[in-house]
Amino acid sequence: MRVGFIGTGTMGTPIAGCLVAAGHQLTVYDIRREATQTLDEQGASVADTPRAVAQASEAVFTSLPGPSQVEKAALDPETGLLAGLSGGGIYIDLTTNAPGTIRRLAAACGERGVDFLDAPVSGRPPTMTVMAGGGAAAFARCRPLLEAIAKNVFHVGPNGAGCVAKLVTQYLGYTNFIAALEGMLVAAKAGIDLGVLAQIVPVSAGQSRTFDNIPRSVLTGAFTAGGTLDIVAKDIDLACALAREVGAPVQLGVLASEMYQHAQARGWGQEGFPVVARVLEAMAGVELRK
Repeated sequence: MRVGFIGTGTMGTPIAGCLVAAGHQLTVYDIRREATQTLDEQGASVADTPRAVAQASEAVFTSLPGPSQVEKAALDPETGLLAGLSGGGIYIDLTTNAPGTIRRLAAACGERGVDFLDAPVSGRPPTMTVMAGGGAAAFARCRPLLEAIAKNVFHVGPNGAGCVAKLVTQYLGYTNFIAALEGMLVAAKAGIDLGVLAQIVPVSAGQSRTFDNIPRSVLTGAFTAGGTLDIVAKDIDLACALAREVGAPVQLGVLASEMYQHAQARGWGQEGFPVVARVLEAMAGVELRK
């Protein structure tokens, strides 16, 4: 299939690489031309605009930082991908996005006769998880493309459902990370050996994949794991906004969001999200180091 991919950054490049490996003919675009170099070397064509990507493709993916970037890439009347994607085409957005943006994209695709899935991802290709929202027929049509990039592929429901599922998983993971840091700080202040505690937690009620970032990233002082602080702060903010929209409690999320925002204010936005530990360490007056 002729496939387009817009957004060839840290996540987009390996995802698009899976599509090349699956035998698809790929056309790519990124606002930073240098970000397309790896895929260019793998045989992908490089386009000058999202519209040009779509004109060369039967299906187009976007993998971008957030809602504003997606709306520009998709909906710009001159350069957007929907200006170039033919009726009967496919548009799959992999971005952790806002429900309002998903509704606008779905409406615009419907007007043009384009199948649309909001299909945010978790993990890293090719073993990551895809949470897809869209019509059953559109999902069935897109499933082979999704299975080329992910091990776990779920159809969550209609358009918007994939977005909600991803925001909920982000809320769970990154509020839990703040709680885990607070627990470790309690231990540090009480004089418990953090190295021993880091072995206990994974085999106790406190176990979680999110906690695993603490021994390998916080206790070592590396602060490198997963997405950047800016991306995580954006995702938590979107998750809190969703909770307010549907009338769900969001107390823990608000507190976690404040911690990530404090870390951003210190200029750490492009560092790994575990750097937020330094904010809580300063509040406790102790460092979490073995």
